[in-house]
Amino acid sequence: WSQGGAGPHSTLGPSDGVTINYRHGLPVITLTLPTRSERCVFTVKPMVTTVGAFLKDLQREDKGIQRAEVFAPDGSKVSDATLMEVLLMNDFKLAINNTAHLVSPPVKDKLSSEHATEMEDIKSLVHRLYVALHLEDHQIRKERELLEKLDHLKEELLPLEQMKAGITASADAKTSRLLWVGLALLSAQGGALAWLTWWVYSWDIMEPITYFITYGSAMAFYAYFVLTKQDYLYLDAKDRQFLHYFYKKSKKQHFDVEQYNKLKEDVAEVEESLRRLRQPLHLRLPVQEISAKD
Repeated sequence: WSQGGAGPHSTLGPSDGVTINYRHGLPVITLTLPTRSERCVFTVKPMVTTVGAFLKDLQREDKGIQRAEVFAPDGSKVSDATLMEVLLMNDFKLAINNTAHLVSPPVKDKLSSEHATEMEDIKSLVHRLYVALHLEDHQIRKERELLEKLDHLKEELLPLEQMKAGITASADAKTSRLLWVGLALLSAQGGALAWLTWWVYSWDIMEPITYFITYGSAMAFYAYFVLTKQDYLYLDAKDRQFLHYFYKKSKKQHFDVEQYNKLKEDVAEVEESLRRLRQPLHLRLPVQEISAKD
């Protein structure tokens, strides 16, 4: 058994040339060692082994190999960094010392479905191993990027938050004053009607007046519904008045409400990404896939 990345070898009967076939989904290269005059089998891991690593395995196996190179059919030298998977896609020349061998790998389309399935399983296994080995580094790097982005967004949001707090306090104060003014007007109206009823006029005179006041109030509430398409509820009316004062004050102080809302959405999105990144069960799932599961 050889110790290099090209895989195990075994001694076979004498023959010439270099042959390639697939065994258990992996390419097996069989060739005659020049000084030992014996056939050796090298099982190659095409997605991991490079051309340079394969040639070094040949020289390690036979110390009599002084020169080992790979050339394309047009005579150009193949880089040592080329993966064997790429090399085995086309014909190539393997030069060992002063002898050149023309190698014709089997066409992958003609491989059996079983071999194709085994190759896909190996690729999937390599991918999972790569993810397992590099996931922690990727997680730390991604977390650092998200934290830096979050800090930048909060720096942009801070002055807007301060301005919004002042505008909110002013709008809330005006809304409260309006509510107290409404209460004062209703109290004054009730007192005036009571005074006119008991001290100035009689109930027979004031009854039609109170009726039309009530009817006028009903007309005012209906007009509110026509204009706002909402029932007149005190809480909704208060919120509507607050927003009126808020946007009026924002326009006066040049407060960009749309920019503020956009920054708040970005901050919430980054914080949600951080939360998902720190959950071990979601580390390998993209945000869209996680959202579909929730």
